[in-house]
Amino acid sequence: MASVPRRRPTIADVAALAGVSKGAVSRALNGGAGISAPTIARIQAAAAELDWVPNSAARAVSGAASQAVGLVLRRNPELLEADPFFPAFIAGVEQVLSAAGQSAVIRFVSEAGAEHDAYRRLFSERRVDGFLVTDLRHHDPRFEWLRALEAPAVVAGTPPRTCTLPSVGTGSADQVRELLRHLIDAGHRTIAHVSGPPSLRHARRRIDLWRQTLEEAGLEPGPLADGEFTSEGSVRATRELLEAPNRPTAIFYASDVMAIAGMSAIAEAGLSVPDDVAVAGFDGIALSNYVVPSLTTVHCDYQLMGRRATQMLLTLVRGEEVPHISTPVGAQLVVRRSTTRTP
Repeated sequence: MASVPRRRPTIADVAALAGVSKGAVSRALNGGAGISAPTIARIQAAAAELDWVPNSAARAVSGAASQAVGLVLRRNPELLEADPFFPAFIAGVEQVLSAAGQSAVIRFVSEAGAEHDAYRRLFSERRVDGFLVTDLRHHDPRFEWLRALEAPAVVAGTPPRTCTLPSVGTGSADQVRELLRHLIDAGHRTIAHVSGPPSLRHARRRIDLWRQTLEEAGLEPGPLADGEFTSEGSVRATRELLEAPNRPTAIFYASDVMAIAGMSAIAEAGLSVPDDVAVAGFDGIALSNYVVPSLTTVHCDYQLMGRRATQMLLTLVRGEEVPHISTPVGAQLVVRRSTTRTP
């Protein structure tokens, strides 16, 4: 005979066990206004004994904090597998949230309407207390959405100057310039760039830094190809560059994953790294030190970025002020064999 499911405990059960009213339970678990410390302790013990937690609807009615932060991602979840940013960033986020007894709510959406709805519902239903904002785009509508919601939010990245939200960026611009000057000093005069989608602000920023640094050195920027921040896109872009009349002697990739995939395309073409084509990446993933040849890259501490952004967000949620300026975590140029020709 099938077993009868155990009924979920309710706030009335907690009140009965603790010998108080339902209103007292609600107040005790949402700040304790007008409730004595012994009574709060008794209510908390009753809730623990019954394994009861308030649901999201009750939190919405009572105005209680959700003890969670939101991250809405408008991208294919499968792309996260090849993205070095998110695993490290989320690890940093979770370190802070775990220590604070809080959690992250992540939503994947496919288009702008669903994205807007996700922000609105998560915040209005009090499933989250605020948001971490990533994958910044040009003319990004989320800044206006969050302002209208009056939702606490922190940007992970470098937003436009018109954005009034606090942000945490990599602060890697100087290191990208240093990397490109390293290639120029090594004698390279045709330095290509395999970028991410130009619709993303960080991809466009790396394109601009590449172009500006070459122009400052009196060199013609190019060629440029979009690798889509994927291995497949990088291989396709690299083949395109190698087949061009002005074949580059060096390629700066907007990510280490694309750089490592590009190295395979270079080898497939019968060319050698770095003697025929020097290769450099961006991110500083652990694998970059173990490929052959080891990869020159700009290392960014995305885990630190996640920790700082989350600490700032929790400060905002508490009603405290944080500076509305970009806080950089810093970056480091790591020169390895992929850009150093054999004597």
